[in-house]
Amino acid sequence: MVDMTTRFFEDLDRRGFEPLLVKTSGTLRFDLHEGAQTTHWLLEIDRGNLRVRQEDGEADTVVGTDPRLFGALVDGEENAIAALLRGDMTVVGDLRLVLQIERVFPGPPDSRGPHHAFARRAA
Repeated sequence: MVDMTTRFFEDLDRRGFEPLLVKTSGTLRFDLHEGAQTTHWLLEIDRGNLRVRQEDGEADTVVGTDPRLFGALVDGEENAIAALLRGDMTVVGDLRLVLQIERVFPGPPDSRGPHHAFARRAA
C-alpha cells in the first residue's frame, strides 16, 4: 500500500507541469525524520515544470519535519505555514520556495478550489 506522502510526490512527478508554479524555479528537499531514519524527497521546479526523486541531493531549500505531520499536510488536515510558525517544521534556505510550494498542498477537507484537487483525486 502506498502512503499519502508517496502518492503526493508521485502525483507531482506525473503531473510534470503545475500552472500554480509557473513563476517559480528552484529545488526543495523534504527530509522526513522518524527516529534515526530520514526519508528524502527532492523536488526540482523550473518555471512550473516538476521533477521528483527520492534522494538526498543538494537543494536551495531543505524542509524538515516528521512523516506524520507531512502526511497531514498532503491530506489537507494541516497547513504548512502554521506548522512552520509552531516550530513543527524547519526550513533552511530560501523560504520563498516553501511559500510557493504551499500552493499545491490541498486545503482543509471542506474547502473548494485548486488547493483541494489533490485530496479529491487521492480519495
